[in-house]
Amino acid sequence: MRKLLKYLVHYKLQSVLAPLFKLLEACFELFVPIIVAAIIDKGIGEGAGAGYIINACLILVALGAVGLAAAVAAQYFAARAAVGFSKELRHDLFKKMQGLSYSQIDALGTPRMITRMTSDVNQLQTGVNLVLRLFMRSPFIVFGAMIMAYVLDTAAGNVFAISIAVLCVAVFAIMLVSIPLYRKSQTRLDGITAASRETLTGARVLRAFCKEDDEVTSFRKKNASLTRSQLFVGRISALMNPLTYAIINVSIIALLYTGAIRVEQGAITQGTVVALYNYMSQILVELIKLANLIITVTKSFACAGRIAEILELPSEDLSGVPQTSSQNSSVISGEPVLGEPVLGEPVLGEPVLCEPVFGEPSVGAGGRTTPFIEFDSVSVNYGDAEMNALDDITFSVERGETVGIIGGTGAGKTTLINLIPRFYGACSGKVLINGVNVEEIDGQALRDMCGIAPQKAVLFGGTVRENMQWGKAGATDEEILKALDTAQAREVVEGKSGGLDEPVEQGGKNFSGGQRQRLTVARALVKRPQILILDDSSSALDYATDARLRKALKNLDYDPTVFIVSQRTSSIRHADKIIVLDGGRAVGIGTHDELLKTCEVYREIHYSQYKKEGA
Repeated sequence: MRKLLKYLVHYKLQSVLAPLFKLLEACFELFVPIIVAAIIDKGIGEGAGAGYIINACLILVALGAVGLAAAVAAQYFAARAAVGFSKELRHDLFKKMQGLSYSQIDALGTPRMITRMTSDVNQLQTGVNLVLRLFMRSPFIVFGAMIMAYVLDTAAGNVFAISIAVLCVAVFAIMLVSIPLYRKSQTRLDGITAASRETLTGARVLRAFCKEDDEVTSFRKKNASLTRSQLFVGRISALMNPLTYAIINVSIIALLYTGAIRVEQGAITQGTVVALYNYMSQILVELIKLANLIITVTKSFACAGRIAEILELPSEDLSGVPQTSSQNSSVISGEPVLGEPVLGEPVLGEPVLCEPVFGEPSVGAGGRTTPFIEFDSVSVNYGDAEMNALDDITFSVERGETVGIIGGTGAGKTTLINLIPRFYGACSGKVLINGVNVEEIDGQALRDMCGIAPQKAVLFGGTVRENMQWGKAGATDEEILKALDTAQAREVVEGKSGGLDEPVEQGGKNFSGGQRQRLTVARALVKRPQILILDDSSSALDYATDARLRKALKNLDYDPTVFIVSQRTSSIRHADKIIVLDGGRAVGIGTHDELLKTCEVYREIHYSQYKKEGA
């Protein structure tokens, strides 16, 4: 929690004024029992008259009015500070999530990040608000009442001191037990969020396989686990109020007993006893507030720790070397981390800026031409998996070549192409561009070289033009239309009434699967990249459209190096080089005709489709 206090820096004034106004209110409140005692002792006991009593009542009304104004002011400043705190925290948390590497996102998981961004931040905002309002007021009232009790009568003050000591022990014991239990409860909430998200996302698939009842049963189990956890910690926290009432009521009995004896002895007056009783009642009210505050603060501390876990994760270093997986996973709650690649040792040195260069390939020592892209014995491992996702991959690509990548599901195709823009790192071997290890290249410059159409075609809410400008900020309509022509998507846009201003729903739900794929390809082409990566981005296209797309890519005037991942041999048969993956290993590298003769895996894939297609 301490590390998050920096988000109150811009709200120092509000953070100071809120408790100060609460202290002002508390001061006025502490004067009330003394005035009541004066009314009883002087106004009634000594017969000071109605005028004295009326004046005292007017003072009480004035104290109440000023106290109310102070309370409203305190609430206003506390709310301003708490909302501002959560706003800046959300901004930084969102920015941090945007800067996480693929491996860190895999380790955290979407549901956990959603919970931290919403539920955890909201809980923390509530905690900050209550702390600013009550954290100083309640202790001030409690100890102020004890001091006033000592001023009025030492024997009564001792009763207050003992009561407050017992209450502190009870309250802090419950708090120490509750904090870890609330943290576990919030972790189970992650599971509920994940289950809800998966069910909503896959609703159509669930219905297709008649799995609704199974999902309902699974959700009920997770919900029951969360309920049991919350009930258990709730019962412990619920002890706070009755325990507080019991201690205070016993203290009131002791106070009245002591006060009666002291009045009988003539040491104090009846009004003083009433004042002491009022002070004890004030302590009761404030301790109930403090108990509820502690419960909220306990939850807030648990949420703050979970948020801090993400904020403390090392961000991907785009100016040099990405963080290693051991660094990435070490602070994620100690929970099992699945699907996280093990990255290699960082290569030290100054990052290399790769400006887009389309000149002749460089020539190394001995007259050897340096390949544009080279994989040198590259292996990748996900987490603690027994087998590598990629194992000893070696090949080279010249500038302007088209490379096809094919293999069965889980063969490592997407993993391979993700190494080029350094979304993941190799656990051994090197990926080189123009002879330079990608781990030494400036991350921003490296990704500016690449245009990527991901496996899942995602469009963002906005317009077609805005989506295209994700590929290149400020791209002109002419540049966009040219990219749409190449991607065979111009007819899609012109078929819409709004053209480039046609609204795009979140995820591109108002476009078909094939239309989304063509638009994502166009988005990758707008920037005229040196390296174009198409990750199974034509799977929803018919064969005629796919053929036109490949022909258009061949005719691009800036001659990019193209990587095409596909399940169909027809999409890559004309590639300059085809890499066949099987179980993470390259079992064949060559042209279509060469692989039909030499690679059994490629032959099986091709002929299974050949017979099916009737080609």
